[in-house]
Amino acid sequence: MLNLNYDIIETDGVITFKNQNTTLGFIRYDNSGEIEYIFVNPIFRKKGLAKKLLKITKQKLGKSLIPQEPISPLGRKLFHLN
Repeated sequence: MLNLNYDIIETDGVITFKNQNTTLGFIRYDNSGEIEYIFVNPIFRKKGLAKKLLKITKQKLGKSLIPQEPISPLGRKLFHLN
């Protein structure tokens, strides 16, 4: 089983999940709620980290989030876009 103990690091416009060995994932956003980029390390995918990054970002900004174009197939699935 993978170790999902990680630190949450917040800098201006970026939230990162890191453990002592690697970056698990990160999100880059602007103050209007536009998601510029979201990434989850392939080793840690399918564990809800992208959804958690979105939830933290939405709580921090207090507004709905909008994905920036172009949207990858995984991003379309994450944002429930067809």
